[in-house]
Amino acid sequence: MLAIYVHQHGETTCADQVNPAWLAPESDVTLWVDLAAPTPEEGRLLADVFHFHPLAVEDALSEIHHPKIESYEGYLYLILHGMDFQEEEHWFATHDVDFFLGRNYLVKVHDGHSRSIVKVTAICDEHDRVLAEGPVALLHRIVDSMVDSYRPEIEELEEHMNVLEDQAILGRRADLVRDILGLKRDLASLRRVVIPQRDAVGRLARREFPMIGDEMAYRFRDVYDQFVRLSDEATLFQDRVTGILEAHLSTISNRLNQVVKVLTVMSTIFLPLTVLTGMWGMNIRLPAFPGGEAMQFWWVAGCMASIAAVMLALFRRNGWI
Repeated sequence: MLAIYVHQHGETTCADQVNPAWLAPESDVTLWVDLAAPTPEEGRLLADVFHFHPLAVEDALSEIHHPKIESYEGYLYLILHGMDFQEEEHWFATHDVDFFLGRNYLVKVHDGHSRSIVKVTAICDEHDRVLAEGPVALLHRIVDSMVDSYRPEIEELEEHMNVLEDQAILGRRADLVRDILGLKRDLASLRRVVIPQRDAVGRLARREFPMIGDEMAYRFRDVYDQFVRLSDEATLFQDRVTGILEAHLSTISNRLNQVVKVLTVMSTIFLPLTVLTGMWGMNIRLPAFPGGEAMQFWWVAGCMASIAAVMLALFRRNGWI
């Protein structure tokens, strides 16, 4: 889907197509072109009208690329990512958002699933001043909105982590390793996305590019600080998940030790009892207990019970059970 917003003479209007005159050096038009899941015909707009570099166009129309920023003659090419975490399906995904920033235009290419872009588009429909601030301010507004949308996703990840931590400590689930490793994979994906974005936005904040003025550099510095906090949280979350996995494995090991201890106690108790039953079960004459032949079984059973009781008392006294 193609959306074109044109700001001229203090008003923002929508257009059906891009007029090449708007891109002339003397033009006073501010242009925002939004390509949401573009068709091949809409994608040709990038090369035929804006004359972007073929490699940048190829990257923009492909599905997944790592965040980065590149400077071309007359414009900047920026790749950032939106984030989506579905806790019920335990599914973590990122969405590419590609920006072409020129002197008086901003071209954005995405898959149509970005909530922050929808929010900024709604603001543009209501307020003319959004585009009046210029394409750099519009880029900052979109990027800042994208970073703000990370916060609820991070909170969902943290809540999911808290649930896994409680389950690991209680030891009620033996199949918890799959969920823990899945969360660890999600956090690795989060770091892989956040850290390059932090570096890309940091270059905007350091005023490496002439079209980024001092005022906008200060604004991007605030966004950069948010990315720094996100990357730090992602690192802390990974360490925490590692601790959860270790706690879960420790719980399983302790449970196994308890089972082994019980089995060992039972085997130790039955060892002398087996000796008694083996001796008195031999087909030879043995010393008899008092009371005649009918009482021999009860004497042997009483000895076995006494031995078991004494051994249990010794085990409990030594703290083994």
